[in-house]
Amino acid sequence: MECYQAQTQSFWNRQSKHMSDLATRIVGFVSRASKGLRSLRSLRNAQVRLQASTRQAELEGLQFAFYARLTAIIVVSIWLIWLVPWPRDLYYGTYAFGFFLLGYIPYHLRHHRHGEAIKLGFIVLDVALVTAAILVPPPASLGNDWPIQTRLRGQEFLYVLLLLGEAALTYSPRRVLWTGVSILVIWSIGVVTIYSQPDTLRFNDAAAEGVLTSAAALDLSLKPAFVGLTAWYTQLVATSLFTLLITLAVWRSRRTLLNQVEAEFVRADLARYVSPDVAEALASRGGTAFGEPATRPVAVLFADIVGFTKLTETLSPERTFALLRGFQERSCAIVFKHGGTLDKYLGDGFMATFGSIGLQPDAPARALACAFELQQEIERWNRKRSTRGADPLRLSIGIHCGPVTVGNLGGRERIEFTVVGDVVNVASRLEEATREIGGSIIASEDCIRAAGDPEWLTRFQSSRQIQLRGRQQGLLVYIAT
Repeated sequence: MECYQAQTQSFWNRQSKHMSDLATRIVGFVSRASKGLRSLRSLRNAQVRLQASTRQAELEGLQFAFYARLTAIIVVSIWLIWLVPWPRDLYYGTYAFGFFLLGYIPYHLRHHRHGEAIKLGFIVLDVALVTAAILVPPPASLGNDWPIQTRLRGQEFLYVLLLLGEAALTYSPRRVLWTGVSILVIWSIGVVTIYSQPDTLRFNDAAAEGVLTSAAALDLSLKPAFVGLTAWYTQLVATSLFTLLITLAVWRSRRTLLNQVEAEFVRADLARYVSPDVAEALASRGGTAFGEPATRPVAVLFADIVGFTKLTETLSPERTFALLRGFQERSCAIVFKHGGTLDKYLGDGFMATFGSIGLQPDAPARALACAFELQQEIERWNRKRSTRGADPLRLSIGIHCGPVTVGNLGGRERIEFTVVGDVVNVASRLEEATREIGGSIIASEDCIRAAGDPEWLTRFQSSRQIQLRGRQQGLLVYIAT
């Protein structure tokens, strides 16, 4: 019977172990799946923000292009009024007004869900309108009865190329390329149409009648109805090259813009987990050369809420969490305001450094100013808390400065930028010593001397020689109550 009970107990122990292992695996799987979902959600959010920022930059570029277009219309209109006699300038003024409308309509519809397609369609209309203004002669009643072939003799084709410049202002390589292709196609249609006119004189027709001498070719090319294709070929090649070069330039500018926007997102995301100066250093250096061990003078500040455990005995976990978050938000804002680095949170306290990221000659003064403003902020917060009957908070601060080693610590999975050295231990002990001495801020003589300004001594009520735990030599400190 005992043997049977032992076997039964062993069986249930094995089953219990199997169930425990299975539960552990399930919990691990759920945890990994949850982390994976959070990573995917974070990646998706980053992509959405990047697309939104890129879209905003394109809209701003479109707005800038519209105002640049408006400026160009005004300049060209004034030029035409001065150049073209009355009343022919009214004819070209109509084209200018039409060109304004073709720019205003897509600009007005820029937020439409089909705004990109609308803009591409109006680019075709832009090219067609400018081409018509150049190649279609005004009515003979306006005082111009030259043959239509003479419309290809001037330099007005350069006005068409201005559309490439407008497209380049929108940060969209696709619009530049679309504009270039539209120019090539529509301008070619116009040139071929004029070239195919029955009264057009061509080299091919003259050569078919016999040998065309140089003098005859020159005489033919000077006739108003003559059209040669060499200028058209040159325009096609130049437009193609301009389109390619501007497209590449806009593409590079867009890539630079995207990299800057992405760097801002990285910096903003990093700043949620590390100090803004650490995030700035990581983002600007790409994390490659950041965190190499170095020795430099640094001011270290430790701050802690006195009696936090007793203070939160009657608080719910939610209210305790809210209290900690309120304290951290206020204190971190002040640390960052004075150019400090939040090294780490220590439960209900924190450690901050000044001059750890880069050399700060005034790091001790920054640390002292930060300490006194922290106390002022806690006093303001206590007055606000007293209105709802909450217990006041008391903050203890210890400050010391001196040479430390700064750099990255940790393994491959997680690293932490921090400072190491006796200065850190002394600053921590000074914060602890406030309980025995009774002051709220204790700063070492080294820190006061390094701050340089004798005015700091007036901020402290007393000084004394103290013996810190774990140290053989005494230390002269200044105490502010």
